[in-house]
Amino acid sequence: MCGLRLEIEDDIVVAVRGDKEDKFSRGHLCAKGPELKNLYEDPDRLKFPLKRTENGWEKVDWVTALSDIAAKLVEIQNKYGNDSIAVYSGNPSVHNYGSMLFGQRFIGRLRTKNNYSATSVDQLPHQLLSYWMFGHQLLVPIPDIDRTNFFLILGGNPFASNGSLMTVPNVKKRLKEIQERGGKYVVIDPRKTETAVHADEHHFILPGTDAFFLLSIIDVLFKKNLTKKNSLIKEEDLLKLRSIASQYPASETEKLTGISAETVERIAFEFSKASGAVCYGRVGVSTQAFGALCQWLINSINCITGNMDSVGGAMFTLPAVDMIDPKGVMKSSPGSFHTYGSRVRDLPEFNEELPVAALAEEILTPGQGQVKALVTSAGNPVLSTPNGSQLEKAVSNLEFMVSVDFYLNETTKHAHYILPPSSALEHDHYDLVFNVFAVRNTVRYNQPAFEPEEGMLHDWEIFSDLTKRIEFLKSEKPLPKELIKTKITPSAIIDHALKSGPYGEKSGSSVGMSLELLKNSPHGVDLGALKSCFPERLWTEDKMIRLVPKEVVSDLDRLAKYGQKLLSDKKENGPFLLIGRRHLRNNNSWMHNLPKLMTGKDRCTLMIHPEDANLLGIKEEEEVLVESRVGGIRLPAEITDEMMRGVVSIPHGFGHAKEGVSLQVASKFAGSSINDLTDDQVLDELSGNAAFSGIPVSLSKRSA
Repeated sequence: MCGLRLEIEDDIVVAVRGDKEDKFSRGHLCAKGPELKNLYEDPDRLKFPLKRTENGWEKVDWVTALSDIAAKLVEIQNKYGNDSIAVYSGNPSVHNYGSMLFGQRFIGRLRTKNNYSATSVDQLPHQLLSYWMFGHQLLVPIPDIDRTNFFLILGGNPFASNGSLMTVPNVKKRLKEIQERGGKYVVIDPRKTETAVHADEHHFILPGTDAFFLLSIIDVLFKKNLTKKNSLIKEEDLLKLRSIASQYPASETEKLTGISAETVERIAFEFSKASGAVCYGRVGVSTQAFGALCQWLINSINCITGNMDSVGGAMFTLPAVDMIDPKGVMKSSPGSFHTYGSRVRDLPEFNEELPVAALAEEILTPGQGQVKALVTSAGNPVLSTPNGSQLEKAVSNLEFMVSVDFYLNETTKHAHYILPPSSALEHDHYDLVFNVFAVRNTVRYNQPAFEPEEGMLHDWEIFSDLTKRIEFLKSEKPLPKELIKTKITPSAIIDHALKSGPYGEKSGSSVGMSLELLKNSPHGVDLGALKSCFPERLWTEDKMIRLVPKEVVSDLDRLAKYGQKLLSDKKENGPFLLIGRRHLRNNNSWMHNLPKLMTGKDRCTLMIHPEDANLLGIKEEEEVLVESRVGGIRLPAEITDEMMRGVVSIPHGFGHAKEGVSLQVASKFAGSSINDLTDDQVLDELSGNAAFSGIPVSLSKRSA
């Protein structure tokens, strides 16, 4: 989403800089932006189809590969049923509109219930609670960071992530501006993160207890009469919420969270009195055992203090391609939940996707509906999903696997075919997703910097051709002996959506939005600050906020029992609790193959508090064995008072020492995979999202 200025001489990128004229990012450039050059030039990047044979990988032509893949997929579905094929879409898919548009058509054509993505190891609770409370999964509240005066951040580290579900270039400057205008921001996290270091306050919290802290905040707001009337909230819902929160007074929850009652009461008071305040939770609260409850409570705090859909609070975008408008040409599904479940554990679908924690068991468990084939797109689930070792075992035994990816990595090495698409500098781009999460309404269209090498294909061309070949075979028609071209392109779809959207001619807007306008506006177009939009954009039948969805109420008993267990366990010396972390220079495993992003000291370390290290006799950089229910890994210790006592941290995305991988740079920084410790059986039981945060682990020094 950040505007880049590329300097190209003789078809070589000689410099990548931030575009100071960009209407949104205004010259901001993080470490990842310039590395598009090294990604484009990476000698390990694949460009043409590979087929795995007894003699190793062999290059094949597109028609042969696509025809064989289509035939195998149809054969498997004819033999075992539609659900015998699973699909996994990785995080980079949402950064590629061609892949999104045509990948979804491909998945739809397979008609399989075994559809998985990175959503269920990330932001699923956000979308689920937007669906339950506001009626649409994409009505995700965005912090109005440029106008807020009190920013409460739980489990988020925007200095490292640049916002995540808050598209916000130069977040460091924007957070500092809150302080400069007399406001403050407060971070609640088991680690004193890069963001927390610069915050007005940071408070350690025991992993997995954020829901108790949030309930106590709500209890204080009600007891001290610090709430504000909201005409979109039913009185009976307010009474229900008040009653629920009253069971968690701060004097009691401080025993669970580690945050004192005095601190809870002060934060609640300051939050309620601020002129514009917003509560925001990210990966640390989403990926825990009560992720959905946390997002419900975060939304509730914003609602009852008058900060939902309000300037300086949590607001909603109106993007140029509006996927929420029920009359829009690009309208997306408002969502669905548990209309069916996974075969083995009956884990709930959300928006026609199953939790990826179920994928390995769906492959390994025999019986009707067993997954026999897998298609992955822009993903490395062996490193990015819980209990990666089990998933690796599962995918190595599939009858057939195909990966749309330009790296031979820890997952794709198990594929029978790898279909590499073009890189980011070789295709155009319109951001369908992150405009929806932006802190300001904005729009830009990126044209390719280079033409792909002759014979290469874009992801959308791969998916389009493959979809057509499957349709030919299903209709018992002969397959074409050349690539199947389509007249419908991603840019044509977007042009129609822009013209029909809220800023287009068909909507009577003076902006006259179109693809042509964006092509003539390479620095993007600013569409203004976020504006209040309720009740008009609410998707609930009565145009009211569902403050207390019945689904979350059903999960409160589980939370209460967990609290009781925590109190009893505290009488003993319990295990360490493991949390993840990320770094500004990487957020996906493939970034580990870009040299400049891997400079500096070793990042794949076990962060541990000095007192904990001393008790165990662990010294700096000493190798430590970390074990959980599902496995064990070894990695060097990094002793730091940034960690809460009893809590340790390992970054995600590492684990590149496996044989058969072709990642020259990443292999030099192989590290260990945190997901050889995370547990596929430990989930947020309400949403089905993976619970990475708070995994019990034991530590021991390496034997002499």
